[in-house]
Amino acid sequence: MYFLSAILDLPNVRSACIAVTLLACSWSPAAFSATPEELFKPIAGVVTHPRCLNCHASGDFPTQGDKQVRHTQMVMRGDGHGLPTLRCVSCHQTSNSADGRIPGAREGWQMPPKSMAWAGLSAAQICAVMTNPAKNGNRKTSQDLIDHMLKDDLVHWAWAPGLDRTSPSLPFDQFIDALKTWSKAGAPCPK
Repeated sequence: MYFLSAILDLPNVRSACIAVTLLACSWSPAAFSATPEELFKPIAGVVTHPRCLNCHASGDFPTQGDKQVRHTQMVMRGDGHGLPTLRCVSCHQTSNSADGRIPGAREGWQMPPKSMAWAGLSAAQICAVMTNPAKNGNRKTSQDLIDHMLKDDLVHWAWAPGLDRTSPSLPFDQFIDALKTWSKAGAPCPK
């Protein structure tokens, strides 16, 4: 017993024991037994929903509605906030309009940079964009991406879009759980 106690008093051995214990407690069998395709499928199901694709459009203009038609008023991407003569916030205020027809969010309505466009991309291509800091808003880790999803008002708006707009079929908390599971597995992209 004394021998075991003496070994555990060594700083490196104690640190290793703590690390192994923490790893064992945070290990998720699902994260390591699922394929990249299985891990990313629920995430892809959300980010390819019209609420996301309308702004993550590949063209120089956003789209609208579940049918993703070109935005009315000939709105253009510009610097992401629209053109100087027609900024997104000219119509999109801090919350949905009283009649629900014009969506809004606290942070200010805008399109993501064109590098973050994923309309028309496969799940593998979307994953590659989401995990590339040069294309994803300089989010260097999957935890940075999760933090973005947790904090961005425009992301949250997708689950409370108002009027007769649909929202992603996966509830927000399950979407975050799917992101965390994918992240724990190393954020692998489908092939």
